Amino acid sequence: TESVAWEYVEHTLDLIDKLKKEEVSIWSIEQAEQSVFLNQFKPDIHKKYAFVLGNEIKGVDQDVINASDGVIEIPQDGAKHSLNIAVTVGVVAWDFYQKTR
Repeated sequence: TESVAWEYVEHTLDLIDKLKKEEVSIWSIEQAEQSVFLNQFKPDIHKKYAFVLGNEIKGVDQDVINASDGVIEIPQDGAKHSLNIAVTVGVVAWDFYQKTR
């Protein structure tokens, strides 16, 4: 198991640049053009991943989406197409765990 080091950065794009240099695949969680539905996302167990989650109201900034390797969308039915950030983290983390264990 690898340990995870946490570090504060002022700007998300700075962190994305740093992680890409470390060969981490960056995926934004957002409803966007060309997104992949979560159930269709197939992570490579040999890669490292970082997931970017945005503000509950505004979502992930477009410049961050553009810098990402891909965008994952959680499929939703009904009129409301928004999830609480804590629910989103739980759904994405559980799905990723199940697919990579």
